[in-house]
Amino acid sequence: LISTQTIGATLGESAVNAGVKATVMGFILVALFLIFWYRLPGLAAAVSLCIFVAIILALFKLMPVTLTAAGIAGFIISIGIAVDANVLIFERVKEELRAGRSIADATSFGFSRAWMSIRDSNISTFITAIILFWFGTPLIKGFALTLGMGVIVSLFSAITVTRIFLSTLGFIGEGKVARFLCRR
Repeated sequence: LISTQTIGATLGESAVNAGVKATVMGFILVALFLIFWYRLPGLAAAVSLCIFVAIILALFKLMPVTLTAAGIAGFIISIGIAVDANVLIFERVKEELRAGRSIADATSFGFSRAWMSIRDSNISTFITAIILFWFGTPLIKGFALTLGMGVIVSLFSAITVTRIFLSTLGFIGEGKVARFLCRR
């Protein structure tokens, strides 16, 4: 044993509070970026991410999960995974729009083309979370649990919730305004 350190409850509480503040600020900045860069689909992604956060927090309450600094880190990474899935989808949709497809067709083909990448990255991350949970210390298990839960819910939110929102965009028409709102 090289060193031992005891951390008081107030220091641990301040670390968790700082992590929660960082999560909220990061979430707001990411949502603003998505809206700025992807316009209306970015707004759909931001709403989808809000639903993702609500589902995750409800699961944390039901399980119950104690949010430590490591658990908050797992939660933040799972938000990043959810954003990554939305970005993959939107970039594929943009490629389809550039190819001359209608908004509805571009959305359908974009989801189809993005699905395999999203599936593969989420499965590999979930396997990693299982391994960390299985072999990790209690601190690592908290990280792995929140990460694994986040991966599952992000897969649901990106594929189901975002798809529902983007499918409704097909109803706004095919004019220049619709193209502007759905493409950058």
